[in-house]
Amino acid sequence: MHKMKHFLVAFLACALVFGAVDVQAQTKKKKKSSKAKTEKTDKKKKKTEVPAAPAFVELPANSNDCLFPINLEMDVPYGPTNAPDGAGRIQEIVADKAHPNIFEREHNSVWYKFTVPYNGELEIAIYQQSPWDDYDFLVYKNTGNYFSNQVMLNKVSPVAINMANIDSAEMFKTVMRSDKEKAKAEAEARKNERRAATTKLGDDLPPLDQPVADSKPTIGMFCDATDVMLTKKQSGKFIKSIPVRAGEEYYIVLDNRTVNGQGHTIKVSVHVNAYEPIVVFYDRKSRKYVDVNLMILERGGQGGERTLINDEHFRGGRIKFIPGYSYLLYAKRDGYFSVYREFNSRTLMERGDTIMKFDLERTERGSTFPIHDLDFESGEATLIGNYDSVLMDYVAMFRNHPEVNFLVKGYVQSYGLNVEADMLLSLDRAKSVKNWFIKHGIDATRISTAGMTKNEIKRAAAAALNEKGGGFSSVKVELIITGKDGKN
Repeated sequence: MHKMKHFLVAFLACALVFGAVDVQAQTKKKKKSSKAKTEKTDKKKKKTEVPAAPAFVELPANSNDCLFPINLEMDVPYGPTNAPDGAGRIQEIVADKAHPNIFEREHNSVWYKFTVPYNGELEIAIYQQSPWDDYDFLVYKNTGNYFSNQVMLNKVSPVAINMANIDSAEMFKTVMRSDKEKAKAEAEARKNERRAATTKLGDDLPPLDQPVADSKPTIGMFCDATDVMLTKKQSGKFIKSIPVRAGEEYYIVLDNRTVNGQGHTIKVSVHVNAYEPIVVFYDRKSRKYVDVNLMILERGGQGGERTLINDEHFRGGRIKFIPGYSYLLYAKRDGYFSVYREFNSRTLMERGDTIMKFDLERTERGSTFPIHDLDFESGEATLIGNYDSVLMDYVAMFRNHPEVNFLVKGYVQSYGLNVEADMLLSLDRAKSVKNWFIKHGIDATRISTAGMTKNEIKRAAAAALNEKGGGFSSVKVELIITGKDGKN
């Protein structure tokens, strides 16, 4: 009996040990499995999670003081911002008896500054994020040294005043419309905007579906407005533009009277009788518009050179070109030749085109560029006529892409009477064009040459003799991409 007890005790001990080991193993397995699942889930999250773009532009510190204004770029919207908060360290705007139509004080303000690039009429568009906010703004012309002190002491007066109160009754009607009415109105507005924005670029091109136009500004300054000034007793939204001249500097102080209000977007522009075509970039091979990294510089103003556009993802749209100014356009995109153009707005206006379409050519092997407008001496390889202007665009194209190699192939118009001579002439014409490229800075090692083959000459001659063949081809020379970085 005593032995039996010892046996049972030993058996129970073993069972407990093995059970514990099994439980531990299962626990480890579960932990491992749980860890694996967590890792998979984390990986999946990493793959699917995309960082959300910031919902607003953070107003810089101290921008609610005149000494630290935000610099605005002409025709470039700034915002939407977070809400202006407080009047800053200095209360610059305080109304007095001599100046009753300015802020009685700053509530929640932000200061902006900009320089006028050309003569015209100043326009300001302000888009409020909340219709219930009560934004006002004043415009000051910079008077020089100690400008901030002069504003604070009311020694300089604003050149434009928009202090209109919001129309609460009208706002209430707008906000309290039924959801059905709102949805119907918004859908109709979007439909009309898309219809107006869709522009047919030509019989051989698809329509350009431009982005839907921005919503209408809440308050601002525009040429077609009638009120010269809006005081606190008025409830209008827009004041009339003021004339401005190139080189002048202006300040805008924008103030929100509403406590715990929301932010805004602001855009400043100068209205002139400008040329505003739609600028697009087109891939002929895929028959699609493509976005590009676009830079346009404006030359001729008092500041010398101004960046008009600097957009890494320009998708097409209207660009304003000012009469009397010249422009430099540079566009690039991976897999395509860069586009480099210099032009004068006067030339564009004389042509009267409403579309500026730039064809993007691919840098991939096998891409061809047939050249029609070259002329050679009859039966010779000597270039004649205005060949410099014809070939110069290709020089710029290949200079910007030194990694691209190409073949120059020459052509002749032949009836096949002396095929061997025509083959040599087509090759000599290709060599003549190659020498022209070398003289204009293209490395000779990047250029190979070829003439027409015997069979090509025979086919061309047969097509020319056949009435249905349409005669000789107008292609004099063809450039063919052979590879990149020396790899053919």
